[in-house]
This record gives sequence, structure tokens and C-alpha cells, in this order.
Amino acid sequence: MPVLWIVGGLAVIYLLSGLRVIRPTQRGLVETFGKYKRFAEPGLNYVFTGIQRLTKIDITEYMVDAKPQQIITKDKLNAIVDAQVYFKVKPDEASVKASQYNVYDYEDQIVQLARTTLRNIIGTLSLNDANSSRDKINGALMKTLSEETKHWGLEVVRTELKEIEPPQDVQETMNKVVKAENEKIAAVDFATAKETQADGERRAEIKRAEGRAQAVQIEAKAQAEAIKVVNDAADKHFKGNALKLKQLEVTQKSLENNAKIIITKDGISPLLLINDDKKGLNEK
Repeated sequence: MPVLWIVGGLAVIYLLSGLRVIRPTQRGLVETFGKYKRFAEPGLNYVFTGIQRLTKIDITEYMVDAKPQQIITKDKLNAIVDAQVYFKVKPDEASVKASQYNVYDYEDQIVQLARTTLRNIIGTLSLNDANSSRDKINGALMKTLSEETKHWGLEVVRTELKEIEPPQDVQETMNKVVKAENEKIAAVDFATAKETQADGERRAEIKRAEGRAQAVQIEAKAQAEAIKVVNDAADKHFKGNALKLKQLEVTQKSLENNAKIIITKDGISPLLLINDDKKGLNEK
């Protein structure tokens, strides 16, 4: 009886030891005595301990560094080039199997492939072209890696060219060129600013002169209007008074010579006196 309990306990332990849990970010391959048996999906899976083996494969995105390397450019310069590759194992059964059975250590293999591809691409470009064509280099690198790794069950998500550094002496020369170019641009900007300032001052002075001239014109016009008003008033006043004065003088003279006086409803008519005086003068 105790033996049966022991055997039963061992059997339970053995059965429980075969339970395996696969997470949603994983897929599994079950082998029986080294031969592929079946594909394991996320969830609870069972393998016979000692007979079967379960290999778990992560299907999330990986990032590997292609590691800095010296590459001779088309213009015979040694550039330090570094890049990163982002990839993942496809989740279907065929791709997971390919990642395990078609390539040995796919992470290392994709790094070596990326380094070789970068040498081939950048070797056809000058240093300046390589620095100005990063997007094209990334595109060419991704295309080559995608084609070469598709039978490994991998998907290349993207590639990033981290740096393309020229030799130290070339870098110093480039820095001097950039500095000189920046100084040139700054000088041009300063000259343009001074010219703009001078033009603004000139325009402001013209505006001020125009304002002064306009003010003088307005003042002169106002003075002319004032003079005209005074002249009109003076002309009207003195002209009427002069006529009355003449009438009075004629009347006085007529009285002195016993002239005829015509009385109207408004009094003595100065006009008649003037006319009569003229008649008397004519008779003489």
C-alpha cells in the first residue's frame, strides 16, 4: 500500500511537471526526442518531461546595434559608421520554425549582415553624399535586410543610421568651413540690417519733411483766408462810409450856395442834391 502511494505521488509530480505557460508575447515549438512535433500557442501547454522539450520564442520587437565600424568612402576617407536595426520574429508557425531551424543565432547574423550591407552602400558614396543621404541609406539598408532575412522568419521594422563621423583632420576642416560660412552669413545679415535701418531712417526723415511742408502749407492757407476775410470786411466797411461822406460833403456845399433842397419821406435826398449840384455846375 505505501508503495502505491509513493508511485501515485511520483506520477502526479511527473504529470504536473509537464505543464507549461506561454505568454501572449511568446510562441513555442515542441520537440519529441529532438524532432519537431507541434506549435505551441499562448496559454497553458503540456509536454512530457524527459521526452519532449518546449522552446519559447519572443515575438516582440528587438533592437540590435550594428556596432561602429570604419568604412572607406568613395573619396578615400575612413568614416566611422554606426547603425541600429529593429526587427521581430513573425508570429506564425512557419516563421517561428524558420527563426530556429533556418539560422543560427539570428541576432548575431542580422548584425553581421547589417555591417556588410553598410560597407557596400557607403563605399559607393562620398563622405558629403553619405551625410546628406541618410534617408536613402536607411531605405537601402532596410530593403537589403528584409530580402535577406525573410527566410529566417524575421520582419525588419526599421533601420536607423546613428552616425557617420569623418576622420579627425577632416572633421576639423569641416568645422572651419562651417564656421566661416556662418560668419559670412552673419556679416551679410548685419549689412542687411544696417541697410534696412538706414532706409527706415531715410523714409522717416522724408515723412517728417513732408509733414513740416504740409504744416507750412496749412498755416499759409489759414493766413491767406484770414487776410481775405479782413480785406473783405475792410472793403465793405470803408466803401459804404466813403459814399456817405461824399454825400454829406455835397449837401454841405449845396447849402452854402442856396441850392434847392428836396425833401423826401426819408429826409434830404443826398443823391438829388448831388445831381442838382452837378446841374448847377453845368449851367455855370
